[in-house]
Amino acid sequence: MTTARTVLLTGATGNWGRATLRAFRDRPEVRVRAFAQPTDRDRAVLAEFEDMPNIEIAWGDLTRYDDVARAVSGVDVILHVGAVVSPLADAQPALAHRVNIGSMQNIIRAVKTLPDPAAVEVIGIGSVAETGDRQEPVHWGRVGDPLRVSTFDEYGQTKIVAEKLLVESGLPRWAWMRQTGIFHPAMLEIRDPIMTHSPFTGVMEWVSAEDSARLLVRLAAEPAPEEFWGGVYNIGGGAGWRLTNWQLQEAIGGAMGVADIRTWYDRDWFATRNFHGQWYTDSDRLQELVPFREDTFEDALGRAIAAAPSSVRSAGKVPSWIVKNLVMKPLTRKPRGTMHAIAHRDQAEITAHFGSYEAWQRIGDWSSFTPPEPTRVPAFLDHGYDETVEASAWGPEVYRGVADFRGGELVSPDAARGDIATPLVWACHLGHVFAGSPRLILTAGHWCPDCVRDTTAYEAQSEHNAFLAQLYTGARVPAARA
Repeated sequence: MTTARTVLLTGATGNWGRATLRAFRDRPEVRVRAFAQPTDRDRAVLAEFEDMPNIEIAWGDLTRYDDVARAVSGVDVILHVGAVVSPLADAQPALAHRVNIGSMQNIIRAVKTLPDPAAVEVIGIGSVAETGDRQEPVHWGRVGDPLRVSTFDEYGQTKIVAEKLLVESGLPRWAWMRQTGIFHPAMLEIRDPIMTHSPFTGVMEWVSAEDSARLLVRLAAEPAPEEFWGGVYNIGGGAGWRLTNWQLQEAIGGAMGVADIRTWYDRDWFATRNFHGQWYTDSDRLQELVPFREDTFEDALGRAIAAAPSSVRSAGKVPSWIVKNLVMKPLTRKPRGTMHAIAHRDQAEITAHFGSYEAWQRIGDWSSFTPPEPTRVPAFLDHGYDETVEASAWGPEVYRGVADFRGGELVSPDAARGDIATPLVWACHLGHVFAGSPRLILTAGHWCPDCVRDTTAYEAQSEHNAFLAQLYTGARVPAARA
């Protein structure tokens, strides 16, 4: 018989949070403490759950330690979903840093002050944005690949810092899950310049909001397998959810009755690089440990269309020239839109989205466009060590080899064999010195935090870092070694 548990859910009023609260209705034995700000907006969202007998609201601010400490008291599980995400994070990067990093610091501190920190399970949420743009031929990825955030993506940067905080926290029971793109009904109503940042040739392994909610509810309601703890995982929907960005455009357009989505856009409105997304070689691992997948992409798309306003459901009936010129074109010309960058000759944004102004000019029109068909055969980046060797056997020779592969060095003179949790001291090829445990560096793919912040220098860094260079050369290793 499963013992009733109390769970703290941050981010309860977001898309994922609301889906999770709805899923908790079917688990009345779980006491849910929903963390929310005492704003009119959050109060209105939570009104949907007023009749839910197993919920209580913890009003507060994630950036205030006292609020977090009160919310953490007496819980068995913390599901830390709350964050400032894009596009708001792009518009207000300082806020994103304060919330996304500060909240993780507060949660760790609060749990450590409890009488028995080992009695609390802490699950942090990261993002596919941590690994940045992964187009063919490097569109397959896994945990442990290089962290490389897209330029201007402060959300991704904050999640890398928060991930390191939790991995190195010393808390007895923690896990970090990097969430992929969540498909939810509100996606169909997004009207933000961030839409223009997504390359048609990019990929994403999506997951539904409902499956993501099932994952959190099962982690909260039932003890996870012991091997789950202390791990970093990719959340993905699996094979049926692996779409190119162009396939997603066509699917959504088709569901809205649009005969040819190309009539809504000019081809050169959309960036050709600098977004994020990949297909995962390892997302099935999380499914094996905590089964949560029930939806197909078609299921989720059907629900989204059914829930959408009539203006969205019947968008295909509107003359395409109206949508293109009165909706989409002005959107591209707003600040952060790609055509705003072109019109204002913003060199930094043009370089990020297209490579150069000349490269943008060469994109061409739809007559030369070929829908992308990246290979569906999984491939792997080399992580710089023999991954068939158990972590219990890792020692200084393994760590020196990893550092050399990344163009740096292991500075620590000693490293206890099999101790993957104690931070060691490393240096990158530029001489930046930093600390990181073998688990953080080898398993989660972290390296020099100063270099990760310098997004425009990634390709230059790769000239000295074979680990990172694979993202530019497309080098792969056999599946047997990975």
